[in-house]
Amino acid sequence: MSTVKTVVEMRGITKRFAGIVANDNINLVVKKGEIHALLGENGAGKSTLMNILFGLYQPDEGQILINEKPVQISSPNVANELGIGMVHQHFMLVEPFTVTENIILGNEPKKGLTIDIRKAQEEVRQLSLKYGLKVDPEAKIEDISVGMQQRVEILKTLYRGADILIFDEPTAVLTPQEIQELIQIMRNLVNEGKTIILITHKLKEIMAVCNSVTIIRRGKVIDSVAVKETNPDDLAAKMVGREVNFRIDKKPSEPKEVILAVENVTAVGNRGVDALKGISFEIRAGEILGIAGVEGNGQSELIEALTGLRKVKEGRILLSGKEITNQTPRTISESGLSHIPEDRHKRGLVLDFTMSENMVLETYFHPDFNKNGFLDFKAIDRHAAKLIEEFDVRTPSIHTPARALSGGNQQKAIIAREINKDPDLLIAAQPTRGLDVGAIEFIHRRLVEQRDKGKAVLLISLELDEVMNVADRIAVIYEGQIVGIVNPKETSEQELGLMMSGGKRTEGGGTVE
Repeated sequence: MSTVKTVVEMRGITKRFAGIVANDNINLVVKKGEIHALLGENGAGKSTLMNILFGLYQPDEGQILINEKPVQISSPNVANELGIGMVHQHFMLVEPFTVTENIILGNEPKKGLTIDIRKAQEEVRQLSLKYGLKVDPEAKIEDISVGMQQRVEILKTLYRGADILIFDEPTAVLTPQEIQELIQIMRNLVNEGKTIILITHKLKEIMAVCNSVTIIRRGKVIDSVAVKETNPDDLAAKMVGREVNFRIDKKPSEPKEVILAVENVTAVGNRGVDALKGISFEIRAGEILGIAGVEGNGQSELIEALTGLRKVKEGRILLSGKEITNQTPRTISESGLSHIPEDRHKRGLVLDFTMSENMVLETYFHPDFNKNGFLDFKAIDRHAAKLIEEFDVRTPSIHTPARALSGGNQQKAIIAREINKDPDLLIAAQPTRGLDVGAIEFIHRRLVEQRDKGKAVLLISLELDEVMNVADRIAVIYEGQIVGIVNPKETSEQELGLMMSGGKRTEGGGTVE
């Protein structure tokens, strides 16, 4: 009989929202000192379950035990008192504040009537050293990387005495190097006696770091197994209810005429210095060009320059032979460019608009949807219903607000809208960020379909395996310049990683064009 203590037990947890049973009689057991993965598709109910454990939601039915004692977790403050901390997918940090100021916010140490900032900084420094987090207590949030910001969120929970840490999709916005560092941090935390619940859909990470995994599908627990007794194929099949093909089946590309020509483009970044430095490349009809690079090397500025959201200082951009440099976003869109943005919340959707309204954000002024200056809502609804069915967007209704959908279904809706415009060039920026294997497979298939229809596709992704799997050619961007273009069949992740960090290509490597 096992002597390992159970630190979290959730019995018969049910949570309903309007028209949806998000959690349906879920049982979950987490042992002390383990990393327990909660695996499921987008919208499966993983985050809802953990929001109940953290006190953000109250269950309609069921019971929670912490350290084998029944508890009522009525708020996050109660969760903190019980030793539960949560690192959210979307960070909750005040950017102009320092690391220390963010960590102590709402729990400030006092020296008389003032905050004892020196004491707080020393506590943060000691916690950082203990768990191998390597965070500067005096740095401002706005000046540190996304990976470092996540470490600050982890320190916030540790500062409040958390022994049970919930990580919600922690690697969704991290580079490959930061993911490896986070895995080591999680191991350090467990070695120091902490317990971690990891909400994820990334099978590689589960196999690398977790002890146990509970699979949820459409609000129900499908299975709970030891990681050493399973494999990625089995987990993927349980998660989505069918076999998943991890490699996209595609025939060799047949490039034709040049669709996009970027010629010596220079653009200024948000800090007032050049973020793009004379960048040049071409994409032809019938091919996918992938752009690989560590975040912050000019990818966002390139997308903005191409879509009219950022001014080009020098150089020019041609779309199907027509110059679109510094044209308005609407002019560029109407010229045959579609854009799946890297941040679906900020750039892809109006979250409080209905799904129907979101499907015509770029085309509402077209005669199909606009009669004499008035929107034809019946036509808009018919259009939205057609796209939602065709792209399998799971929503209670076309009149449901976009914010009510899971991330995967929000992304499918954006892709449906952008592909339906029948563009000559499709820009897909981080198209699978934060999505499960089923949604990733669907999106990759759609990108290849566009290529096979003779469209040009620009894929910009931080996921190296995604770029290597989907792209026909890979351009590596470093400090605002293309440092090489390679054939994915003639290179490796190691070689690409070297190029992404500014290193030179090895002799005998993939062909540079």
